[in-house]
Amino acid sequence: MSDVGFFARRYGPPPREGRPAMMLVHGLGLSGRYFVPLARRLASDGVTVVVPDLPGNARSRAAARRAPDVAQLADALARLHRRLPLGPVPVVANSVGCQVVAALAARHPRLVSHLVLVGPALEPRTSGLRQFGRLVADAPKEPFRLLFLAAFDYLVTGPLRCAASFRHSLRDAAESFEVNLSQVRAPTLVVRGTGDTIASGTWTRRVAELVADGRAEDIPGAAHAAHYSAPDTLAALIGKFTAGELG
Repeated sequence: MSDVGFFARRYGPPPREGRPAMMLVHGLGLSGRYFVPLARRLASDGVTVVVPDLPGNARSRAAARRAPDVAQLADALARLHRRLPLGPVPVVANSVGCQVVAALAARHPRLVSHLVLVGPALEPRTSGLRQFGRLVADAPKEPFRLLFLAAFDYLVTGPLRCAASFRHSLRDAAESFEVNLSQVRAPTLVVRGTGDTIASGTWTRRVAELVADGRAEDIPGAAHAAHYSAPDTLAALIGKFTAGELG
């Protein structure tokens, strides 16, 4: 990976030690733009929200000469965190971003106070072809504007970079994802839209069981990107979870 810094958005007040903060982490080939509705909702409560484009993706494409693997992305997030005046923070991720933050919490546990995994993917022991088919099946269930954002981000990141990232993610799902989850000690909320075709209900419950302190919640009517289609519902869940109000 290059030493060039990577791009991150900020919502809410400037980061400061002792001030509530969160980090939101996108999925494969995308940017943080599809987290904007949730970020704005969280920031309206006075939370500092940091939303990076992971190295090699979208506006951070030049921050890596090749597509980084999952562990490299986790270490890059750790470096970003340490450059900011933050203590341990809740980290929210979607899709393949959940693999990245599981690695972050396993490799750098002191940086993460809580994990929120929205539609965790990729599912171990599922072929790449089947995973791709699930993605295609999910697309008609998502808002049109999200599909437009995703298509633009995939073009900016580039098809070859997306394909390389997909291979890295499949390897991580087969070899490391469940191991990393078993090492997570931060309280973890696993969220699934009931219409999600990518992260199955069986798998999301398995994720909640693998971590030391996990619970699973569904968002009715949402698909894979529940944070985009139901930001208010998810923000309320996150607020209750981080306040210790979920059973």
